[in-house]
Amino acid sequence: MNKNIIALGFVSFFTDMASNMVTTILPIYVVFSLHNGVDKLGYILAIATMVSYGFRFLFGYLSDKYQIVKPFVVIGYCISAITKPLLYFSNSWGSVATLRGAERMGKAFRSATKDRLISEFSEKKSGKTFGFHKMMDIAGEMVGAIIVFLVLFFIGKNIEVFKSIFAWTLLPGILAVVIVIFFVDDVPYKQTDNKQFSLSEDKKLLPLLFIYFGFLFFMFSDSFFIIKAKQMLKIEYIPLMVILLTFTQTITSYLFGLWIDKVGAIKIMILSFIFALLSMGFLYFKFIILAFIFLGLFLVASLNGIRSYISDNAVNKGSVYGILYGGVALFSSLGAIVIGTIWEKFGDNYAIIFSLVGVSFMSLILIMLKEKI
Repeated sequence: MNKNIIALGFVSFFTDMASNMVTTILPIYVVFSLHNGVDKLGYILAIATMVSYGFRFLFGYLSDKYQIVKPFVVIGYCISAITKPLLYFSNSWGSVATLRGAERMGKAFRSATKDRLISEFSEKKSGKTFGFHKMMDIAGEMVGAIIVFLVLFFIGKNIEVFKSIFAWTLLPGILAVVIVIFFVDDVPYKQTDNKQFSLSEDKKLLPLLFIYFGFLFFMFSDSFFIIKAKQMLKIEYIPLMVILLTFTQTITSYLFGLWIDKVGAIKIMILSFIFALLSMGFLYFKFIILAFIFLGLFLVASLNGIRSYISDNAVNKGSVYGILYGGVALFSSLGAIVIGTIWEKFGDNYAIIFSLVGVSFMSLILIMLKEKI
């Protein structure tokens, strides 16, 4: 495998280690330590998601137009490394939302351009390379969750411990920045005199993208799964569910990548939607372990599938990855607000039923249109 793919894998490993040290405890920190409602958690998720994904189209477009690739990637990882530890100073849901939004801006800088780097170095094995990269990504998340579990179990679970975990994310963040600066090559510059972005070349990709966007509107994020788990588990055991979630993705990501190369991205996307349905069903009946396992299968299969589909079919890759992430921003953010509000006003069971009905409908649409995509 190309050395740049391997290096980018370790960059994501350390970055997502730091990210999961935050996200594993952030829902608990906001709802139970800062004493805010689940609706406020929904607002935080919406703001972070909108910033993270909403600006990815802009940087993907600028990457294609001006051939800026690695610099955007480096800037993005630097922003993320600096802003995560600042959560140590947060004392309200508003300050958490502001810092999460700033940290997610780093994600916006790097995501579309990072995917373009991976695509350029994939050597026509996009399923395999994106599968490997996602495996490293999720392995980092798993290590981050393990660190949080050990800290909560052996040191404590009060607000000061939570803040200390936020502060220590600086170390893996710096490691990621060092690797991306010194061990990842930029893509060769391509002359693009007066090149204008034209969506007409890539409009055939839009049906699958919009089906995916609609699905994410209805699907619970992992933060809502964590709040649901809190109803059944002690706080110190919640990281074990996150470890299970990330372990599932780590051991299956590369395999899904190979399957994508063999059977095609569309079939894997359909399979991922089925996993999501099972996950929400298990959550409703409080089979929490199975819920997290199938959530992991959905996340890794769907993301590998959609990224590989774009890599194999898009002309303006940076721009289309930007459209992907922009759509995810809009629909996931709106979904987080709606689900959080339903949960706060009517209870978690109504929120789960809302999700189940929606994801079932979007799954049927994909199955009916699969031959035309």
